[in-house]
Amino acid sequence: MIRLFSIFFLICFFSSSLIASSILIPMDKTQSNHLKAYGIAYFILENDVTIEWLLNYRGGSFLTPHLAAIEDELIIRGVSYEVLADGQVNAIKREISSPESNTEIVQLEVAPKIAVYTPPGLQPWDDAVTLVMEYAEIPYTEVYDSLVLAGGLAEFDWLHLHHEDFTGQYGKFYAAYRNAPWYRQQVADMEASARRLGFQKVSQMKLAVAQTIKNYIFAGGFLFTMCSGTDSFDIALAAHKTDIADHMYDGDPMDPNFAAKLDFDNTLAFTNFQIKENPLEYEYSTIDGTDRHRGIPEKEDVFMLFEFSAKWDVVPTMLTQSHTRVIKNFYGQTTDFVMDYLKPEVIVMGESKIINTAKYIHGEHGQGTWTFYGGHDPEDYQHRVGDPPTDLSLHPNSPGYRLILNNVLFPAAKKKKRKT
Repeated sequence: MIRLFSIFFLICFFSSSLIASSILIPMDKTQSNHLKAYGIAYFILENDVTIEWLLNYRGGSFLTPHLAAIEDELIIRGVSYEVLADGQVNAIKREISSPESNTEIVQLEVAPKIAVYTPPGLQPWDDAVTLVMEYAEIPYTEVYDSLVLAGGLAEFDWLHLHHEDFTGQYGKFYAAYRNAPWYRQQVADMEASARRLGFQKVSQMKLAVAQTIKNYIFAGGFLFTMCSGTDSFDIALAAHKTDIADHMYDGDPMDPNFAAKLDFDNTLAFTNFQIKENPLEYEYSTIDGTDRHRGIPEKEDVFMLFEFSAKWDVVPTMLTQSHTRVIKNFYGQTTDFVMDYLKPEVIVMGESKIINTAKYIHGEHGQGTWTFYGGHDPEDYQHRVGDPPTDLSLHPNSPGYRLILNNVLFPAAKKKKRKT
């Protein structure tokens, strides 16, 4: 089917190139549906057509060849676009290339193969990343522990971690939900999976998964994760020499000397944090900044995107493309990250400055990269277990969800190191 589309694109090229040279998909406030625009970009890449991503130009617009098949898809999906003549395109590119303009052009060449790490079966929460990819019509493959440990990630360019707890404490939901059917089933399923894969404890299995994912990044993979998939991942890596799970989680008590055995050299983003020892407390560590948001009125609870140099810091510029720099905050089990616990090399891309927390961070590991985004659902301020999923047709211009989709397209670009 994809090859047929590609042939159709070539035929359409010759029939439409006499009319105009390019289609501009604007990503500023004139765009009717920002989220589906990313799906269009992915659709074009799937059909072997190169796209130009105009960083910081009208909100990070896309420039594509003027093909009838692309134009039809834009109309069907309700995405705003403009048909440009050669002279208009040349003028835009001159403006972007000017040394005085904080803009850049990045070519997107290949549609990344996307994996989402998520447990099988119905969960009592939804996942913002799968929600937005389904809304934008971007395909993905679900993977979980057995496939990860069998080396299956090598087939994928990009990995998202579902709302997950890599410490083996089942999200620390024990106090509130230990008698809930979904919780009891989750524990039973996880324990059975650990035994089947040769582990005595779920925490040991999850640590092995986390280490495998870390190796995947090192070899050139792209990791994006949100909410508790961020700090619990690093906490598990830090605790690889000790036991931080209490008896209700793994059948035996915590290591009384666990704090002295934490290995912060093994983490990606965080250092020198303290583990929350109370097994009934709904919190993993001091990394999470959720408590700092208490008392802030919802309308005033926002985070700010940094503006990077498009010509020098190309990677963070790609990841922060938006039509606004001020984005409303949203809670999660891990809402954001206390600045004091970030490693010096971490790039902060979005922050809540008045409470000294980072919402959106990025870094490199080996040949690959990782991005952590705090919070659960960018369009639901306090999304709770059991709440219905967000209807994204009501939020087609969500800047919070745009940040997720920036990451989805990121591997399509030729990888560029951050200049120093």
